[in-house]
Amino acid sequence: MPIQTGSVVESIAGHDAGRFYVVVSVEKRHVALADGKVRLLEKPKRKSVKHIRKTNAVLDLSSGATNKKLRTFLRGCRGESEGGNELV
Repeated sequence: MPIQTGSVVESIAGHDAGRFYVVVSVEKRHVALADGKVRLLEKPKRKSVKHIRKTNAVLDLSSGATNKKLRTFLRGCRGESEGGNELV
């Protein structure tokens, strides 16, 4: 499934590697990303699709997305991805 608006992605290159973002818009080879904290919806980060990894999570942006909703949703996504490799 291709990257689409609302997809949650992880940055894999650059000084922000390891951070999670929501895709705000998609261009040909670049996407605009926001996390609601450092990168707000009003000023999203532009990043090459080569430098991100798609996750399975998708946020519905059509229902009036806000920076607070982004932060809350991404906090839940980070918790799910970090809890998977626990030693028993």
